[in-house]
Amino acid sequence: MKTFTKDELIEKLKEISLTGWIANARHGNHGGIGNTLEDLLGIEENNLPIPNASEWELKAQRVNTSSLTTLFHIEPSPRAVGFVPRILLPSYGWRHKEAGKLYPDDEMSFRQTIHGLNSSDRGFKVTIDRNEKKILISFNSSSVDEKHREWLGFVERNIGLEELNPQPYWGFDDLSSKARTKLLNCFYVQADVKKEAGKEFYSYSKVQMLQDFDFDGFLTGIETGQVLVDFDARTRHNHGTKFRLRQNFLPTLYKKVTTIIG
Repeated sequence: MKTFTKDELIEKLKEISLTGWIANARHGNHGGIGNTLEDLLGIEENNLPIPNASEWELKAQRVNTSSLTTLFHIEPSPRAVGFVPRILLPSYGWRHKEAGKLYPDDEMSFRQTIHGLNSSDRGFKVTIDRNEKKILISFNSSSVDEKHREWLGFVERNIGLEELNPQPYWGFDDLSSKARTKLLNCFYVQADVKKEAGKEFYSYSKVQMLQDFDFDGFLTGIETGQVLVDFDARTRHNHGTKFRLRQNFLPTLYKKVTTIIG
């Protein structure tokens, strides 16, 4: 595998951008933009071939997409409790839409994508306690939408309608360490997309170099609904808890942003 200096990598990204439309290398893979870019760079799964590569992340996304960008996976504390599979799923879950079809009849689901701006239609929200230096998950039964009345009755019978106790949380220090380990610096690449004869083509039209992850900006993003917590668990498999991000917000999480292309 070829190695690059940081400047050589920037030049390679410029070269790729000037190439114009490039066919999806992964034949229908939803993550084709990032996969195709990795193929063009001759690298494996985000293994950037530059000095201090552990300090850099490669994020690729289509222009004007509503899809969220995954920042990293991290389960909430207290981790020994196994909060998602042992408490949220059995006590606050609901029957999986594929139960009795793709999955067994007793398959339950707990899927929520939540933030700090307002509660979800099932009453869940992210709150930040700066005094205690914690990001917490909160439940407010009065915020549950009328359409979930039957589910709310299940929750009341199962565990009651009070605040989560204990509340799942992430400590600032743990989360900041995770974020800076994964996202200290980042090359953020965006591509225009077109389809011809059923095949996707990409034009890598925007490249930014993002440096020095800003944890305070990350907290603000949670409070404004730009950074989200994503739970995706079912009875027989927890897909993991993720922090995710809305389109175009990634550069605001860094102290230094350099536009390379676009």
